[in-house]
Amino acid sequence: MDAKPIIMTVGFQARPGKEAELKQALTEVLTPTRKEDGCLFYDLHVCADDPSKFLFHESWASNAHHDAHDQTPHIQQLRGKLKELSQPADKHWWEKIG
Repeated sequence: MDAKPIIMTVGFQARPGKEAELKQALTEVLTPTRKEDGCLFYDLHVCADDPSKFLFHESWASNAHHDAHDQTPHIQQLRGKLKELSQPADKHWWEKIG
């Protein structure tokens, strides 16, 4: 495994009328994800001025840990719900400066 931690943001825009369902679906993966090997942090945010927008801010010990996360049953289940609840996710990988 590579030793460099990764940081990601994943943004979601709820489909009209699906805000509460999307919030519930995203919230359900917090606890199991935080227990995964290599999860450094996994936080969910809602936009302060638009409650239809959500953002995961997450960090993993390595790409391999994140890849394993993507294969977990709770994330696969979430993916099955997202087409109905959200526009396509907006993913970004980040590198720490300084």
